[in-house]
Amino acid sequence: MRKNLYFIIILCSLTSCYTYQVKKTADPATNNKQESKKNAAMAGNNTATQMKSAAAESLNPQPMPAPVNIQEKLAAGKNVKIDVDGRSYKVIVDKWENDSLVVHPVHNPKKTLKFHKNQINGEKIAEKRFSQPIADIITVVAYAAIGVGVYLLVR
Repeated sequence: MRKNLYFIIILCSLTSCYTYQVKKTADPATNNKQESKKNAAMAGNNTATQMKSAAAESLNPQPMPAPVNIQEKLAAGKNVKIDVDGRSYKVIVDKWENDSLVVHPVHNPKKTLKFHKNQINGEKIAEKRFSQPIADIITVVAYAAIGVGVYLLVR
């Protein structure tokens, strides 16, 4: 039983609360729709108001999403996961040299990689961020392991 407890403790210590997450861009079209729905709800459930807001939404053309500016997303010093020509890299951004991105792998600062901005898939740029759900899961597992350990010592 002690081997299992040690195994759980080792797994918890090796798990990281940081994950790579793609930053979602706010779509102005969805924000406008949500605001118009809120305004319609505040005005009451008047069918005329709802019909006017629905007609206004259908008349407004949907704006195209803004193109992703890779140079703004990949600022110097950021820890990111990028997709280059179908291959995934976890890197830290060093600098931009004209249209080329100079980076080094996360665990190998001596190695330098260089990518042209057209090679990088701008929609799959994931920043390293703290993940609250993973931290909560690790906390619950640690408390459970401590509880089991105390129970086994008392028994």
